[in-house]
Amino acid sequence: MNKHYFYLEMEEHYLEVPYLGEKRRVRVLLPKNYRKDTNRRYPVVYMHDGQNIFYSKEAFTGYSWKVIPTIKHNPDIPRMIVVGIDNHISRMNEYAPWRFSNIHHEADQNMGGKGQEYSEFVMDIVKPFIDKTYRTKADKKHTAMVGSSLGGNITQFMGVLYQDQIGGLGVFSSANWLNRSEFDRFVKRQPLDKEQRVYIQVGTDEGDDTDSTLTKSNIKQLYIDESLLYYRQLLEGGLPLDHIKLNVVVGAIHHERVWGTYLPECLRFLSEGWD
Repeated sequence: MNKHYFYLEMEEHYLEVPYLGEKRRVRVLLPKNYRKDTNRRYPVVYMHDGQNIFYSKEAFTGYSWKVIPTIKHNPDIPRMIVVGIDNHISRMNEYAPWRFSNIHHEADQNMGGKGQEYSEFVMDIVKPFIDKTYRTKADKKHTAMVGSSLGGNITQFMGVLYQDQIGGLGVFSSANWLNRSEFDRFVKRQPLDKEQRVYIQVGTDEGDDTDSTLTKSNIKQLYIDESLLYYRQLLEGGLPLDHIKLNVVVGAIHHERVWGTYLPECLRFLSEGWD
């Protein structure tokens, strides 16, 4: 199904998720003049929580990232293809590579642990489909990934696991405190890609109702600490300072309105590495 938004066009696909035995909606937002500039290929930005990025009427909080207006109102951002991958009802399992460990209730430790399977779905099924169907620049340099909260967790994980294929990461309000020790061990076990570009955003007033049920710790401080730790892990892994941007926003909350506000800055930073 195709939809047109002035000069932007969106296409909708349903791709098989092997480990669930069902199909997942994947939407593709094409750049201006995609149909006219038939010799041109484009960078691709993959975004998790696809229901939350395009339309407020289907977003979990009732407010989306507003990706379409962002692209329209910021013509200085290079033209790109944006792929929104819907989340599943088991989102908290899919976006966590390990079982939750740093939580209060023992029963909740059964949550998480499906991140490897979800990552394989994205990289072995979604990305090849996009590169085959559309005129993409499929190389690492022109492939980016963006996610928020638990979507930030899986972005961090995939950024290490698939660093040979993903050159840019946008990590917003990472909830990686749920698997802090596991990720720390994981990221230290292998050399990092020094060419990768990473944008990190976190607010000083983070945390939502779900978070408060998982921990007794100061949730606001957990989010800040997690982003600072990730920044340090990247530096220790050898990424140069000018390849990492850390944006700590005073008073910012855990919400799509905030993440959408800083998306243009993120895309500008990641696109500095594009031709």
